[in-house]
Amino acid sequence: MTLRQLLPKSLLHVGCLLMLSACSSTPMQYHTLIPTQPTTVSAQTPAHFQLQLMPVRIPVQIDQPSLVIRESDGQLTLLENALWASPPADEFHDALAFELENRLGVRDLAGLPGNPGEPVLSVRTDVRRFDSLPGRHAALDVVWNIELSNIPSQHRSLTCASLIIEPTDLELSNLVLAHQLAIGKLADDISGTARRWFASGVAGCP
Repeated sequence: MTLRQLLPKSLLHVGCLLMLSACSSTPMQYHTLIPTQPTTVSAQTPAHFQLQLMPVRIPVQIDQPSLVIRESDGQLTLLENALWASPPADEFHDALAFELENRLGVRDLAGLPGNPGEPVLSVRTDVRRFDSLPGRHAALDVVWNIELSNIPSQHRSLTCASLIIEPTDLELSNLVLAHQLAIGKLADDISGTARRWFASGVAGCP
């Protein structure tokens, strides 16, 4: 019986990915979490508050120039020829800002001074899990906080969590696309909660 017969097909495919990544003749590939188009239809009515997305916290083990894939419960592998276009924390931040801007109909202040007469929604995200399993899924586990400020006599804060799993095949490009879709769903959770909260004053996680 050959090794090919002994190993599950998915492990063989992952092994091929790793061998291709390790081959010095393989050209560098650059990936981004920012989609060419938002993953949902643009907001019809702009939100009645300003948006400020704070820097994203991301696990150190995947905050690497190369894509990091999970082979098993205890093993991660860096794909040396598959690189992020910018640091993963920046990629995640900019992708989430892109999606939130689309859903809320307002631009991220990005640290710039806003209109002093309008409420400000500050969004903080702590990415606890960013798993990439070729042939299985892309998974996000994110704790996020939204805070409304610049409202007379009010200062409100709400903390929630989102666990999102998107299926994917063995192609690295589709794995990255699955992460893009997951970030889009995270933006759905945040923007929907923020709109309801601002309109009713009643806090509630999705």
